[in-house]
Amino acid sequence: MNFSSLTPYLPYIFAVVVATPFLVLLRQFVYYYINAKERELKSLGMSVGQESRLQAFERMTLFLDRMKPSQLISKFDKNLAIHEFIYLTERSIQEEFDYNSTQQLYISTVNWQNIVTSKNRLVALLHSTYEGLGNQANLDDYKTVFMMNYTQEGDFVSQTIDEIKKELLIINFNN
Repeated sequence: MNFSSLTPYLPYIFAVVVATPFLVLLRQFVYYYINAKERELKSLGMSVGQESRLQAFERMTLFLDRMKPSQLISKFDKNLAIHEFIYLTERSIQEEFDYNSTQQLYISTVNWQNIVTSKNRLVALLHSTYEGLGNQANLDDYKTVFMMNYTQEGDFVSQTIDEIKKELLIINFNN
């Protein structure tokens, strides 16, 4: 093979020799760029998940705070009959609970169960207070006895809020 027979192919050979390093560098650039974007997306996904989790803690804490008897007794008209107050209070608690029920995806099973238990205990306390009073009491008497019964059982709603705060602290500490 002599040099004169390669002459028509010299421009192509030159192009391949010059282009090969550029292609290798381009391939490496694309590879690193894709990896960087994947890491960025993972990071964004984690922060969105953490943000959703934080919002779940906030929403459930707000739900529990609204469910405290001190908040409930001032919520409705003072001229209601006791059974109307109980009905409206129970319905209000259940509606807000149903609205927030999807938050269980972001909260531990133990804390979600604590939230459900607190809600159920409070509704049961509404009814047991009514049954204990009879028909002679007015709404102000009912609210007073309800608050006293709640205090005697212990502030289980605040305890549940404290457990949610502990879980949030643990999650924040681990991240």
